[in-house]
Amino acid sequence: MKTRWSGTLVVALFLAALNLRPVISSISPLLETIRSELGMSAFTASLLTSIPVLCMGIFSPIAAKLGIRHGIERILAIALVFVGAGTVVRWFTPSYTFLLATALLAGIGIAAAGPLLSGFIKRHFPGHVASMIGVYSVAMVTGAALSAGLSVPLQNALNGSWRSALGLWAILAVVALPAWWLFVLRRSEPNQAQTPVLQNAGRLPWGNSRAWLLTVFFGMMAIMFYSITAWFAPAVANMGYSKVYAGSMLTLFTLVQIPVTILIPMLIHRFQNRLPWLIGCALLELAGLLLVTMSGAPWLAAILLGIGAGGLFPLALMLPIDETSNAQDASAWSAMTQSVGYVIGALGPILVGWIHDVTESFVSAFIGLAVVCAAMILVQLAIGSKKAPDKKAVASS
Repeated sequence: MKTRWSGTLVVALFLAALNLRPVISSISPLLETIRSELGMSAFTASLLTSIPVLCMGIFSPIAAKLGIRHGIERILAIALVFVGAGTVVRWFTPSYTFLLATALLAGIGIAAAGPLLSGFIKRHFPGHVASMIGVYSVAMVTGAALSAGLSVPLQNALNGSWRSALGLWAILAVVALPAWWLFVLRRSEPNQAQTPVLQNAGRLPWGNSRAWLLTVFFGMMAIMFYSITAWFAPAVANMGYSKVYAGSMLTLFTLVQIPVTILIPMLIHRFQNRLPWLIGCALLELAGLLLVTMSGAPWLAAILLGIGAGGLFPLALMLPIDETSNAQDASAWSAMTQSVGYVIGALGPILVGWIHDVTESFVSAFIGLAVVCAAMILVQLAIGSKKAPDKKAVASS
């Protein structure tokens, strides 16, 4: 496929990325109902979020290799099948073990899609990376917002069935797969990764110290994002607010991210010093976490957390692309940052759930998240501003 600015490719990218968060975000508003019916502890319930995140860590490197061997576009299509299958079978969940298995199946698909979409952007939109990262991020946040905000109303509309409310989100994959076939696979050329110029590309940069900096940053960002996604609504409910209000606060958290994920890539494109944006977003997220620990206004905490998370995520996606010179290396750097980063991030919801079980309170857990956020700012300082023009960031093993 010739590299070009194509509206149909943008649509395909948006629809694919729309599938990457509902399997996680749809759980949180229904979590207390699921726990009550299936008899799950907070620790066990946290696995519904942590398993997909852990899959992103374990399977991202494999996805990068498969993308090089069989083509980024083809593996992305298979990933969407996994996400859709893992989502739709939740309609028939008989036990929490089965529900955890659906998280594993969908998590494998998400793990493959994440780094390969970065490579897809690098390959097809080399001159519009910031704009396409904005599209990618907005689609993910939109999927999260829709699933967080509509899962409870869907449950009420579907005779109180949380299983149906979870399984219905497979419709996003049902829509995305035909579009991906029509707009991408039918017009794709044979994979270009085997050309002599790129035959050594795509190796994960395990020996590159700068890649490790990006990876640690991604991991800290993921700890906070997925911990907030999993436990912000229950934490608000623990303050004495209703389940509906708590779910609406999670929706507000995700909705706030939409304009931020659009603006941040645009601002980075115009003002290319990344450091102020990195630190500014982290400070806002830190303020939101501290507000939760003090039982402050949930709506204000949701806005602060949403701005912070909405800015940090596209920045984390852009960094590996910005450091590399071709689609295969972009996929490889993204696979490394996401593989190790998501493994680190998967610990967040688990630890928050465990601390809640021990203390019967979210205060200590959110204090811990604030400490992680403060440490992340130190890592951001080490990453620094935009790289010099002589990009020689080849993946080294």
